[in-house]
Amino acid sequence: MPGPTLPAGLEEFVDLFNKGAFWEAHEALEADWRRTRSDFYHGLILYASAWVHHDRGNPHGIQAQLTKATPLLQEYSAGYLGIDVSGILAQGRALAAGRPASAPMILTDLKLIRGDEPELEPAD
Repeated sequence: MPGPTLPAGLEEFVDLFNKGAFWEAHEALEADWRRTRSDFYHGLILYASAWVHHDRGNPHGIQAQLTKATPLLQEYSAGYLGIDVSGILAQGRALAAGRPASAPMILTDLKLIRGDEPELEPAD
């Protein structure tokens, strides 16, 4: 029996984000967020949006998006749905402080998938 895998939309989000395509990553997860209303997905979308503002040189936009994303993601800081959330939060703190990683990465660990996450439920 195959092991756990990232949901397709989340996998696409991570792939695009890690390629520096932050807006496209945001868009890749949007439909799944609208379907599930997942706070986790919402936090990831806002986090990607902060990097869009970084690329546009908009410090106010960075702060605004991180202010909304951080509390949503902190709830999952031990890791969730295969995502190293503590790493995302650390990168967010560096970005907020003006010391962003030159190439931010979202790390995955399939051991962080429990299997009962609501985001794993198929679309109706």
